[in-house]
Amino acid sequence: MNWDDVRIFLAVARAGQILAASRRLGVNHATLSRRLTALEEALQTRLFVRRTNGCELTAEGEGFLVSAERIETEMLAAQARLGRTDTAVAGTVRIGAPDGFGVAFLAPRLGRLIDRHPQLKIQLVPVPRAFSLSSREADIAITVERPETGRLVSSKLTEYTLGLYASRDYLAETGGPANVEALKEHSLIGYVEDLIYSASLNYTGEISRNWDSAFEISSAIGQTEAVRSGAGIGILHTYIARQYPELCRVLPEVAIRRAYWTIFHESARDLTRVRTVVQYLQELVNEERKIFL
Repeated sequence: MNWDDVRIFLAVARAGQILAASRRLGVNHATLSRRLTALEEALQTRLFVRRTNGCELTAEGEGFLVSAERIETEMLAAQARLGRTDTAVAGTVRIGAPDGFGVAFLAPRLGRLIDRHPQLKIQLVPVPRAFSLSSREADIAITVERPETGRLVSSKLTEYTLGLYASRDYLAETGGPANVEALKEHSLIGYVEDLIYSASLNYTGEISRNWDSAFEISSAIGQTEAVRSGAGIGILHTYIARQYPELCRVLPEVAIRRAYWTIFHESARDLTRVRTVVQYLQELVNEERKIFL
């Protein structure tokens, strides 16, 4: 079995498409397809169901994926021991992050990393969802929970806080609530409940069992903008809300504490570009830790 064919299998499994995998590897689409067929013939099994809109792993393909990732990990470890792993900070690193952290904090600060390493390309995907590292939707994920399963390397990036906020205009018109119970008399802004991808993001339950949102937005940045517009009271990240002088803290004794974690797949442990980006993320947060707490 050819290691390059296994590498191609992994790329297709993670991209979900032969064309996308060929672009990532810099290999001709037709050549990649032939190599994949050669691997299936060598293993005497069908690894993918190939369709016009993508490739789906068969049951045998799912099983082989586990073995292929183990092979990949061993190959990277062997290259590192021999001093042949990548030493230049070059190539593409995709970061998946919650939209609040990705847009409000990372996006304005990643340019410095590119200045340091001109051969590095950063792809930032800041959306309100979880990322699959095993299928390589991202090389590094910023999460709000530490994973308990999987071949993943994780480290705490920082803790952060959230609180209740409203715009000055809204408070001038309605007055602020005297206590949590009085929130029911106000227009409230919250998440779209069935789109919450992590239990730790269900903030409203920690404040009031009777939280009834008049306006629901499945985005931290979207909620911030709605509160700024005067639409009501919302639970915002303090490090984002502090940027806007038109926002006021409501019931400051009410605070929610969470943490961000950096996660990457074990097979990327010896990739210089991934380690460099993870270290830079920690450096950024350490420099500005006071804004999070």
